[in-house]
Amino acid sequence: MASKKRGRPVGRPKQKDNDISTREVILQVATRLFLEHGFQRVSMDDIARNSETTKATVYYYFETKAELFKETMVALMERIQERILFLLTSHKPLYDRLLDVTTAHLKATTTLDLDGFMRESKQSLTEEQMGEMKKAEEKMYEGIENEFKKAIDSGEIPHVNTKFAAHAYLALIRVGNYKQADGLSIFKSAETSAIQILDVFWNGFFKK
Repeated sequence: MASKKRGRPVGRPKQKDNDISTREVILQVATRLFLEHGFQRVSMDDIARNSETTKATVYYYFETKAELFKETMVALMERIQERILFLLTSHKPLYDRLLDVTTAHLKATTTLDLDGFMRESKQSLTEEQMGEMKKAEEKMYEGIENEFKKAIDSGEIPHVNTKFAAHAYLALIRVGNYKQADGLSIFKSAETSAIQILDVFWNGFFKK
């Protein structure tokens, strides 16, 4: 007897006829809205409307707004990690690679405050969701930490606590996007900020 053809699971939204899945469209839209307006000010209705789908469809893929927010932040941090690793795998000296990473990171996160997003959403997310976001954030440090280890092994930089150095490096980058009371940045450009940040970091950790 021929087997019955399996259809879509009951309640599953119809797949859009394009290369991007409905779930991915929702994630992309939610990321943009969360970054522009923050966690509290964005509703599932807003996300559904801007995704050109229904709220029921959004809830099909993401049970709560908190779960959707967690997924957007994890995906965002994974993209940042991929970009960092790409820039770190060039054949330039470590200083030049870090300068490329610093400049690119500053340009990409000019309006992004990961720490602020974490604080704002903390009361609405479960410990498990916060833990998943924290793990994704830690992965951003791992690539940098591994490059420090390689540079130590090759004698390019002196021996340091690589985990401390990686956290200090990204902490300095976040300072580079600090906005003053008048809304202006400390430095005139991302390039200038990157040089200043890296000089402070490099001389503080690696100057022989």
